[in-house]
Amino acid sequence: MNRSELAAFLRTRRERLRPVDVGLPGGGGTGPRRTPGLRRQEVAELAGMSIDYYIRLEQARGPQPSRQVLSALARALLLTIDEREYLFRIAGETPPVVVGPSRELLPAVRYLLDTMPLTPAYVVDAKYDLLAWNTLATRFIGDQSATPPEDRNMIRWMFRQPADDLHWRDEDAVAFTAASVADLRAAYARYPGDPGIETLVTELLGLSPRFAEMWRSHDVAVRRGVRKRVEHPDAGVLEFECQVLHISDSDQRMIVYCAEPGSPTEAAFRRLAARPALRA
Repeated sequence: MNRSELAAFLRTRRERLRPVDVGLPGGGGTGPRRTPGLRRQEVAELAGMSIDYYIRLEQARGPQPSRQVLSALARALLLTIDEREYLFRIAGETPPVVVGPSRELLPAVRYLLDTMPLTPAYVVDAKYDLLAWNTLATRFIGDQSATPPEDRNMIRWMFRQPADDLHWRDEDAVAFTAASVADLRAAYARYPGDPGIETLVTELLGLSPRFAEMWRSHDVAVRRGVRKRVEHPDAGVLEFECQVLHISDSDQRMIVYCAEPGSPTEAAFRRLAARPALRA
């Protein structure tokens, strides 16, 4: 273990991040920021460890961190694959093997979907293959139970829209699509050589000039929540927060449509949920 190098690496990775990068739009904490990047307390909270322990690591006087702690720090600091490998090596550990995106749905995630009958929600893997959804989500994405699993890719759906579709004239919809492509590029780096991701990217580069343009921009960003305004065929205009909840154990995302309490959209969600379930 190289304590001084570990301390310097953690400090520089912390200082390069902005609060908004880790889902802290308000800046987190209290008072003005006198130094760049995140506060030590914020990194500790994101990684699920005590602030005292994290401070000791940055001061090169902490004990050797466990593999679990190193993985938590890598997630909190949004490290790339190469940076995570470096972190493990300077801490005296063998880097974890990088595998492809997980399609295995944790039972707790399935339970969570089913306990939100008034909130549309669905789960995708790192390349945006649809893995699971609740009943209300079918009012927005359809009942996908009869669709072959290999055809349940949401990014492929986006770029199947015709070039003259109204979707491409909506700035919010285009921004939503571009954010998904940037997230896919982040997964492309996390899982180098994964045949599923490479096949999807190659297919879309050949079929969609719009995808090719977004891909060539080399934007890389883990997907976060956005405000959406959609016109639903049965419920009219709906406005909600589309929140992306990251499932760290599997690198999956739960996408949740969050309506403001007491809003017309919340009332519309209730009406849609009361209707008979869709059938494929």
